[in-house]
Amino acid sequence: MHATQDARLFDASRSPPFSEPGSDAKSALLGLLVDELANGMLVINGQGRILYANLAARRELEHGAMMKDRDGELHLLSSAAGKAFQGAREKAMSGLRSLVTLSADDMNVTMAVIPLSAQSGVLCEHIALFLSRASVCESGVLGCFARSYSLTLTEQRVLVFLCHCLSTPEIAIQMKIAVSTVRSHVRSLCIKTSCCGVRELIQRVAVLPPLSVPSLVPVH
Repeated sequence: MHATQDARLFDASRSPPFSEPGSDAKSALLGLLVDELANGMLVINGQGRILYANLAARRELEHGAMMKDRDGELHLLSSAAGKAFQGAREKAMSGLRSLVTLSADDMNVTMAVIPLSAQSGVLCEHIALFLSRASVCESGVLGCFARSYSLTLTEQRVLVFLCHCLSTPEIAIQMKIAVSTVRSHVRSLCIKTSCCGVRELIQRVAVLPPLSVPSLVPVH
């Protein structure tokens, strides 16, 4: 992505279709590809101006509690995060990678700040930002995982609660069922997925491809 493309790279509503006049087919294909990811991805310049944002990042910019797009510039809503990000951005311009923690409403998201430059000693003017997913279960392929192992809807609910680190008694309260019933569902989950325990089960879900949940087209 080059600075001369800045005006058309950032579109808060859509990625350019292949048939758009003047659009580069490879750039359009890349835009469609990164829009499928559940992780937010942005490219900014050294002054913090947004050059590109994938669909997950655009959703965060428009509706999230972590960051906003203010006249084309990235603005972090937490003053502490903003200060940490400024330091990370300065390091990235010098070629160094950093991690910044964003916090809001009891939710923490990690941002990786990565310089996009292959030349050492040259000031980096393009910086990539990668956001972590809010949850292990935030994946568009979780439904595929459930179908692959013939999980029931109740087992899927239990799995989601497990991925959110709820204990068996807490899940029982959330689902308004007995603790023994939750344990039965957990055993069934482990048997169906051939996992030795909850830790392995959650790890199996954590390494699923980080695809966003489709809004219109289902993932098969």
